[in-house]
Amino acid sequence: MPKMKSHKAAQKRFGVTGSGKVYRVNSWRGHHLEIKSSRRTRRYAGKTLVDGKHLEQIRRLLPYL
Repeated sequence: MPKMKSHKAAQKRFGVTGSGKVYRVNSWRGHHLEIKSSRRTRRYAGKTLVDGKHLEQIRRLLPYL
């Protein structure tokens, strides 16, 4: 049986914490940051844990995560 391939786009967007929870980077933080208020950009900073309803799909895309 050949090895399963990881979905490369998903591999770049998701990670796993030490306890095994899946995290993602918040959206709206890519560019045009000068026109966004500092309050708004602070809200977009950091990472967020992925909800349970999307975990099954992510595990299918990333079998070795």
